[in-house]
Amino acid sequence: MIYPNQAQSTAAVAAHYNELDPFYREVWGEHVHHGYWITGRESAEDAAEALVELVAQRLQLSSGLEVCDIGCGYGATAQRLAERNGLRMTGLTISAAQAQLASARRPTRGHLTILEQDWLANGFADASFDRAYSVESSEHMPDKQRFFDEAFRVLRPGGLLVVCAWLARDQPRPWEVSHLLEPICREGRLPSLGDEADYRGLARQAGFDPLTMEDISERVRRTWQICIRRGVGKIISQRRYRQFILDGSAGNRIFAVTLLRMMAAFGTRSLRYGLFVFLKPAA
Repeated sequence: MIYPNQAQSTAAVAAHYNELDPFYREVWGEHVHHGYWITGRESAEDAAEALVELVAQRLQLSSGLEVCDIGCGYGATAQRLAERNGLRMTGLTISAAQAQLASARRPTRGHLTILEQDWLANGFADASFDRAYSVESSEHMPDKQRFFDEAFRVLRPGGLLVVCAWLARDQPRPWEVSHLLEPICREGRLPSLGDEADYRGLARQAGFDPLTMEDISERVRRTWQICIRRGVGKIISQRRYRQFILDGSAGNRIFAVTLLRMMAAFGTRSLRYGLFVFLKPAA
């Protein structure tokens, strides 16, 4: 497990997403996660939808299931899955800005509830859900063992947990840690960054059976090129972007540099993108 030189709290993660809220929405879009390119010809928006579809396939969804989106962002993924599959969906985010926008969503089918709530202190009853998933939110959890423990507790026997996560390469070299992975943790508000073995071990410790892990790094890495291109375009064309970058009081302006580190980390394979499926065994 890689840890930043400065500890990152849940409050710092929430502040990051609240402060950068307009930039995430304008540069990244309604899905605050990577895109998944199958042919390479998809638009960024289509690629983001493709990742949602991939997660849905791994969850083995059917109408009427109770599903939890752990770290739901603006609720776009939760809404899509609720509508397409007739689900009773609950989404959690620690960002007030995200919760406000996500709560305004009204799926045409199924049901969606959005909570401004910390997953690590979620208050759900045992065995509340049939499925749960986390798309790029486990990285922000200060206690990753508790992340898995809570997922195991709130899932019903036979339930599935799907996790999309940024992962450190196995045994990264010292320069990769010092110049890429540790700064990404510190600047991106990641309390820690695990590798594949860490995630498998934490899940087993919680009681899960790890079923599959897919390394889809090459399918998602284009995300960062697009974000950088869009960000540079905004800096050139919009004064408020330039003001934010130059504002010494903006605690999260360093994330502009992190975008470059992320592209370099994927390019060198220092950083991987894993899609895990875990099973809570039937009683």
